[in-house]
Amino acid sequence: MKRSFAYRALALLAIVLPLLATSACAPRADDGAGDESTVVIAPALLPAPASMETRSGQFTVQTGTPVHAQGDAASRVANRFVAYLGMAGKPQPKLAAGEGEGGIRFAIEATRPDASPEAYTLDIATDGITVKAADERGLFYGAVTLWQLIAQGQGERIVLPALYIEDAPRFGWRGFMLDSARHFQSVDEVKKILDAMALHKLNTFHWHLTDDQGWRIEIKQYPRLTEIGGCRIPAGDGGKDPKTGAPRPYCGFYTQDQIRDVVKYAAERHITVVPEINVPGHATAAIAAYPEIGTIDTPLVPSSEWGVFPNLVNTEESTYQFFENVLGEVVTLFPGAYVHVGGDEAVKDQWEASARVQQRMREVGAKDEMAMQGHLVERLEKFLAGHGKRLIGWDEILEAKLPAEATVMSWRGIEGGLQAARQGHDVVMSPSSETYLDYLQTDSPNEPPGRPATITLEQVYAFEPVPAELEDSQKHHILGLQANLWTEHTRTFARLQHNAFPRLAAVAETGWTPAAKKDFTDFTARLPAQLRRYDAIGLAYARTPFEPSIAVEDDRAAGTARVTLGNALGYAIHYTTDGGEPNAQSPKYDAPLDIEVPTTLHAAVFANGRALAPASVFDLSAASMLTRTDETLSVCPDTGRLLLRLEDDGPADGERAIFNATIFYPCWQWNQADLDGIASIKVRAGRIPYYFQLAHDEPHRTFEPAKSPLGELEILGGGCKGHTLATVPMPAAPDADGFLELDAPLPAGTSGKQDLCLRFTGDTRPQMWVLDRVTLRPR
Repeated sequence: MKRSFAYRALALLAIVLPLLATSACAPRADDGAGDESTVVIAPALLPAPASMETRSGQFTVQTGTPVHAQGDAASRVANRFVAYLGMAGKPQPKLAAGEGEGGIRFAIEATRPDASPEAYTLDIATDGITVKAADERGLFYGAVTLWQLIAQGQGERIVLPALYIEDAPRFGWRGFMLDSARHFQSVDEVKKILDAMALHKLNTFHWHLTDDQGWRIEIKQYPRLTEIGGCRIPAGDGGKDPKTGAPRPYCGFYTQDQIRDVVKYAAERHITVVPEINVPGHATAAIAAYPEIGTIDTPLVPSSEWGVFPNLVNTEESTYQFFENVLGEVVTLFPGAYVHVGGDEAVKDQWEASARVQQRMREVGAKDEMAMQGHLVERLEKFLAGHGKRLIGWDEILEAKLPAEATVMSWRGIEGGLQAARQGHDVVMSPSSETYLDYLQTDSPNEPPGRPATITLEQVYAFEPVPAELEDSQKHHILGLQANLWTEHTRTFARLQHNAFPRLAAVAETGWTPAAKKDFTDFTARLPAQLRRYDAIGLAYARTPFEPSIAVEDDRAAGTARVTLGNALGYAIHYTTDGGEPNAQSPKYDAPLDIEVPTTLHAAVFANGRALAPASVFDLSAASMLTRTDETLSVCPDTGRLLLRLEDDGPADGERAIFNATIFYPCWQWNQADLDGIASIKVRAGRIPYYFQLAHDEPHRTFEPAKSPLGELEILGGGCKGHTLATVPMPAAPDADGFLELDAPLPAGTSGKQDLCLRFTGDTRPQMWVLDRVTLRPR
């Protein structure tokens, strides 16, 4: 299914259209005033340090400023510091031999014996800068802090204020998980993420390498894991060669040499890599490669669908040995202490139906299927312990007896973490409700595809990893927190960066900064400086949190509209109505605007005189006010469960259209649509593959019964439990462009404001109709 984004954009009342100008081209100013070469940087560090004291005086960093380091560890840090400045296009100090005088000095020196190995001090004085730590890790984080200060500035000379920082992290586990199984990232892309993590003082990279859709790590004893398990055929047009129509596989895996390269790259940035090999569920790709480890005889292929699958590995001794052999290769590649074995969403239907699994349960004394999973986890834990590793798994592993040394990653809320800590297990807090970065972060129509619900920057920042109800004696078991980015809907690296940043900055502050010093208002005040750093290193962070939102109340009879603008983060908004691009001197929005129609409104969000994102353009015309897109419609109340932002299945390469849809009940609602003078309703609909596995949630998927062979479009007034206004039969297929337009005449006398419900009847799987836009057509 193919179409143009431009066509879709024209129909949006509240669409946000990037102008040619980027924020880098907007008026810029340091956190001060005057000539950039003389501006003293106002520190806007992120994460905020534990202690910072500003003193009198200043020190200028410029090309040629000497950098001194003595010893191998300090020299490694100094070299990385200079390289990062070069990556950001900042003045590069010159590495000098020995300790020397003046300039910047990195030193490993003994500190308090109880200090964290990640602790450091940074002293900026009028005669030089000194970064000290007892361990190379701490010295590196001191270098990152200094890098942030310099990267905050502009020009050939960066003037830093004299200050003294004593700093150490709150938690030892400050993590980010990347799913490379659903969508694959190149080694260079993974390295870019590792650099970004390092510059946020994050220290744990959890690498999700196996799942139903792909096996991404080379295992030499089992080559079919990557030969077969490393490829899938995407659903719909995305899985077809655009020239021949032949199947086009989506493939990718990391060789063991590439794994070693990534692990070394991470270690140089003081990041530990935790690999994940998922068992007994999320194993379709592995079973497809080696059917003998599966529970059923039906041949499988790596899946092109998303969701929860029934496929489990079996419980035979040979399968246990298979995964011990796999882990035997894994532990040689990853020197860190932990190996993640998954354990989540292992639907037990196949085990329950298997006579052989039931017999095996009796043989090992497992009272139920969850205990059988616990038997597998215990076996793998002993194997890993024998190789000097610790097992970590998702919180489902708590549902069986858990080895004492196992660590729990709590994703289904914090309850699993509480239970684990009280049982004496170490815990990493990673609840899906606060730390899943593939969830949408704003209501903007410019958000890429994503999973249900919205997790805003503020919501991520507000998460507290140590529950107040946890007893003081058990709080030491909370190792820290981790954000997770699953990639079902993250097809491109640009989307990955959009989803991760700046929300990962909020995770970093929670992981590092003392809880008492956290303050969201202060965080948002420092965030614009962080965006400048992102710009400097070419990080494609999300612009949507820095866009203005719009709400419009139109009066068609009067030819006017009342416009309300907003920004969830509270930054200032400047606007124009004369066709010009707004700047810091343009009118500032502070109250709803009454605007004559037609008008084109330009608006942008500003901080410190600088636009934080490209200006947004809102078309306020009579025609636009009669149209709503799927993004600007509501979910039908009480019926529209699990709203997803889904991508079209074609073209095979490049940009694709995006739809908001509910897969449990295909329904959209236009609240308080003004039907006065409206003769008909025109609906543009598309069709995409239905590619979801819902496991035990499948019975909850409902739809209205079809009254004709191919189903209908139904339009109801008064909401989805209201009265039928129009019914239009659906055709067998869309038009050649993958879309169709349906015109539904309204009954005579239809008028007034009503909640319009639009829904498709019948079960059309393996495809589904999706709504693109709705237009009210006047008489």
